[in-house]
Amino acid sequence: MRNLFLFLWRNNFLLLFLLLESICVYLMVYNNKYHNASFLNSTNKISANIFSVVNMITEYLHLKENNEWLVAENVKLRMALPNNKIDTATQSALIKDTLLNQQYIFINAKVINSTVNKRNNYLTLNKGATAGIQPEMGVVIANGIVGIVKDVSPNFSTVISFLHIKSKVSARFKDSNYFGSLVWEDDNNPTTATLKDIPKHVVFKTGDSLVTTSFSNVYPENIFLGTIKKSEIKPGDNFYTISVRFSTNFKNVAHVFVVKNLMKEEQKKLEQETQNDK
Repeated sequence: MRNLFLFLWRNNFLLLFLLLESICVYLMVYNNKYHNASFLNSTNKISANIFSVVNMITEYLHLKENNEWLVAENVKLRMALPNNKIDTATQSALIKDTLLNQQYIFINAKVINSTVNKRNNYLTLNKGATAGIQPEMGVVIANGIVGIVKDVSPNFSTVISFLHIKSKVSARFKDSNYFGSLVWEDDNNPTTATLKDIPKHVVFKTGDSLVTTSFSNVYPENIFLGTIKKSEIKPGDNFYTISVRFSTNFKNVAHVFVVKNLMKEEQKKLEQETQNDK
């Protein structure tokens, strides 16, 4: 207490000055509207900054609890995602024509596994026999072909990708009737195929489009296959060697359509009977 009195006595002039200064400031602010408004604005700004700092400190102190809550919510959301469940629903699209009989049904499916860097590549789909998928059905996307169904279980199916040593499809130029066989030969390049059996008198140019022919009972006619990348005629050969850029990006295939040919068995049976008569 004695020290307090000594401090007040030694600094009495300074303390008196501060007191009188405070009274002056109060009277000026209280009796002058402009200074009053300025003082309130300054006070509000300082208060807002203080509250902001306090809020940041509070959020930091509760950061661990907030993170734990977010993790729990993320787990709940992930558990509710469709890809964590088996899709048993089946959707099919019919191509209706009043003049022709229905021939193809398209069953949608999702690719859940695939390879592109092997000599023989495969895909796995999330639909199987329950959805109506059977072996030897074609698999396509909106702008190209993907492969042919190989094996089927109730809820899944595997597909022989067109990036396979045994894959082959009949292809023709979109703007003419000349056709050949499209095969995949370069196992280091999943973007390019080779068109064979095109005679050297056929006229075409780089960039021309290729589509499927009507010779296949797996793929519908006029499915886009790709475009001419380059071509050459080797010495002594009567056929072109044609490089084709796939329309299908096999590294990015996510959703596909499995093609069911409703007239496939009828066609196969008739062709088999014809062969047996020879």
